[in-house]
Amino acid sequence: MTTRTRLRPREERASPLQHAVTAALDDMKAVNVRVLDVRGLTDIADTMVIASGNSDRHVRSIAERVVERAKALGFRPLGTEGERDGEWVLVDLQDVVVHVMLPRVREFYGLERLWDSGDAAPAIAAPAPHPAGRRRHTPR
Repeated sequence: MTTRTRLRPREERASPLQHAVTAALDDMKAVNVRVLDVRGLTDIADTMVIASGNSDRHVRSIAERVVERAKALGFRPLGTEGERDGEWVLVDLQDVVVHVMLPRVREFYGLERLWDSGDAAPAIAAPAPHPAGRRRHTPR
């Protein structure tokens, strides 16, 4: 007898903390929100959330709201970084890591490309072959 398990839809698998984070981002009108499941890629977190704000003030406000919502549920952030400049604020909620950044900073660092690789292996450039017909001559 074979038992198969079906995965529930992604929305149902999300933790209460993840729901609180995405609700806070939605409340603050965060732009281009991406929720990445990084369980198989790293041990530091289960979920990485990446969002953009329209200005440095907006980025800081979004991050503050995320922290408020998490604290309301009883989750204390392990740390926050970048509030002073407001170009990129990181909120570490242990199982969920939230990156809120300005669009130009987000584009420059490309976290989605780093963490959303899924099953794809990193491409490694092969050395260029020697031109055809040209052989290296070794002196004797």
